[in-house]
Amino acid sequence: MIPLRRSASALAVAALLAGCGGEASRTPDTAATQPPTTPGTPATPATPMPPTTPGGTPIYNAVVVERLPHDVEAFTQGLFFVDGQLYETTGMDGQSELRKLDLRTGAVQLRRGVPAPYFGEGSVALGGRLYQLTWKHGRAFVYDLATFQPRDTLTYTGEGWGLTTDGTQLYMSDGTAQLRVLDPKTFAVQRTIAVTDAGAPVSQLNELEWVDGEILANVWQRDQIARIDPKTGKVTGWIDLTGILPASQRTGKEDVLNGIAYDTTTKKLYVTGKWWPAMFEIRPERR
Repeated sequence: MIPLRRSASALAVAALLAGCGGEASRTPDTAATQPPTTPGTPATPATPMPPTTPGGTPIYNAVVVERLPHDVEAFTQGLFFVDGQLYETTGMDGQSELRKLDLRTGAVQLRRGVPAPYFGEGSVALGGRLYQLTWKHGRAFVYDLATFQPRDTLTYTGEGWGLTTDGTQLYMSDGTAQLRVLDPKTFAVQRTIAVTDAGAPVSQLNELEWVDGEILANVWQRDQIARIDPKTGKVTGWIDLTGILPASQRTGKEDVLNGIAYDTTTKKLYVTGKWWPAMFEIRPERR
């Protein structure tokens, strides 16, 4: 579970999660505004789920606080905040980008295309640099966060999926049930974390977000987010987002939940998906 530290910010985070129980200078674009959903209602599964998994892992409802616009052309691979500013990286061959976004409108304030043949993946910022993975090319591109100008290229083995940071090291997913802990200067693997739920491996780990000592992880093609203890790799809970985006607003099997961002300045948690028309502020509440 989330450690309860004696600080106002940490207590706010704990309350949130535990439920108390191209050209870099391109002109900004504005995503189409979508109708709001009713705040204060959880995502509704087609079939009610129990309060825990069969293995006893707690399940949390995702109460929708607010619905915000999101570009339907964005195949979201990475999503994160830095000092209240939202950033996103997108995928697809020939369409992968880095983006600086306006949270309220979805407008693209700054963008840079990823050169072919690279398929963009997860991303995170650390020390004024933006790190972006690529899917199958074993390359991580490093950019200046303020300008999106290239600064370095690092290498790794296998596939790149998701990326986050604890403020010192990087944590990377590769589609398996393992997370890699990386040196941000070299991408050398410091250690690996085997992720399990009730003793069973949890594979297909995708986009990642660090939230007050925990890692939140999308699992590819699932509408649940895993809460992972980075010290043990154990899943301490599942946030269920089933039904948060109606099936009528999804266009295909790749149109899946992917993208978690926590704003440390406001203590708010946001989620979206690939080609989704909306991003949601959510509040997890224990079932």
